[in-house]
Amino acid sequence: MGIRILVVDDEKLIVKGLSFSLMQEKWEVDTAYDGEEALDKALNNEYNVILLDVMLPKLDGIEVCKKIREVSDVPIIMLTAKADDADVIMGLDTGADDYITKPFNVMEVKARINVILRRENKRGAKDNKEEILSGDIRLDISGKRAFIKDKEYNLTSKEFDVLYLLVSNPDKVYSREMLLEKVWKDHSPEDLRTVDVHVRRLREKIEDDSANPKYVYTRWGKGYYYTINK
Repeated sequence: MGIRILVVDDEKLIVKGLSFSLMQEKWEVDTAYDGEEALDKALNNEYNVILLDVMLPKLDGIEVCKKIREVSDVPIIMLTAKADDADVIMGLDTGADDYITKPFNVMEVKARINVILRRENKRGAKDNKEEILSGDIRLDISGKRAFIKDKEYNLTSKEFDVLYLLVSNPDKVYSREMLLEKVWKDHSPEDLRTVDVHVRRLREKIEDDSANPKYVYTRWGKGYYYTINK
């Protein structure tokens, strides 16, 4: 099955330009021009990546992302006309994997998509090593499922990647720059806030008390790490 991408934006020229460029990569492209149409297609089809504009008629992109995340961990890249922290963090908080600020270079869009596709391919190649067991945590690598004391936690793809990296390397401290390089790749230093948002969101899901974590720790001034039986 080939690569299938959903492009969602109410600006028809943007959709037309993106679709043309992505189809040059031999990718199949579906399109939607409002939030309701986007949600309907996302819930009734399988996509490798969704490019989702924030400002949409009928249902905004943040709400669409939130509803998709209730049933799917398909990678979502938000397209936003705003570069301020609040807009970006809101998108990430609802489960988006990445964001691109308008106006954007189509080569950057392709690069971000390729990073996601490489990550998913590498994960699929690890099927021979299906699980990691570390303390209370069990990670199903091929299924991207996380369990703590046999309770399953619903993580997004990026949240799983962060936890997988930390659990695979206990006691190793990863700076925000290192996490950005290992998990996100091909990003600029300005995207460091993305790391903090994902770590915070991960803690809120898996920790009983995110202010006093038992799994994902902070070494102040250094970064984040996981340890067993601390």
